[in-house]
Amino acid sequence: MITIRKSQERGHANHGWLDSYHSFSFAEYYDPAHMGYSVLRVVNEDKVAAGTGFGMHSHQDMEIITYMLAGELTHQDSMGNGSVIRSGDVQRMTAGSGIRHSEINASAESEAYLLQIWITPAQKKLAPSYEEKHFSSEQKHNHWCLIAAPDGRDGAITIQQDVDLYATVLDAGRKVAVSLQQKRCAYLQVVAGEVLCAGIQLKAGDAAKIENESSVEITAQSHAEMLWFDLPMSV
Repeated sequence: MITIRKSQERGHANHGWLDSYHSFSFAEYYDPAHMGYSVLRVVNEDKVAAGTGFGMHSHQDMEIITYMLAGELTHQDSMGNGSVIRSGDVQRMTAGSGIRHSEINASAESEAYLLQIWITPAQKKLAPSYEEKHFSSEQKHNHWCLIAAPDGRDGAITIQQDVDLYATVLDAGRKVAVSLQQKRCAYLQVVAGEVLCAGIQLKAGDAAKIENESSVEITAQSHAEMLWFDLPMSV
């Protein structure tokens, strides 16, 4: 079963400095039909204006992943971490028992473009931690690249939940296939371009919830970028 979440159906908030689309209920956007999927709680498509950003604020008991698409963000947190993340970087924070951080657009001229992803952790009150890694376009080119996993295998960042997160950048006409194990489901997020997912057309910003399918084939109709979440089946 494949259930489509169209881009235009998402929640939307434009704060001037931040233009954000919410796949699931977030902040002032509330839709009881879209509170999350499996352990996936937030997928926000954010554009942050030049010289602005998220001031110091707190989180707890959440795995927070930032997937940078363009521009750069300056990160600071209460653990003493400080860095600038750029296109191709993937950042993970285990908020655990509590963390404070800020993310500010490091450019005075260009916007920063990113996906902000929240995943509920397998345990609460974990020790806060931070990790970031760069995944080049070549690593993602025309095949799935594992970017996050509970065991950090194959160079992926480590997350505290039974989730494998893959990314790919496909040339037009190229295909990728995915197999789903029993008691697993998947969430496909189209980041850019257009694709056919099991014959269903999806465009940038669209997503698909996938359950009870043994395998799925995805074909790029144009140059396309996608994320694939391999998730535990919801109880």
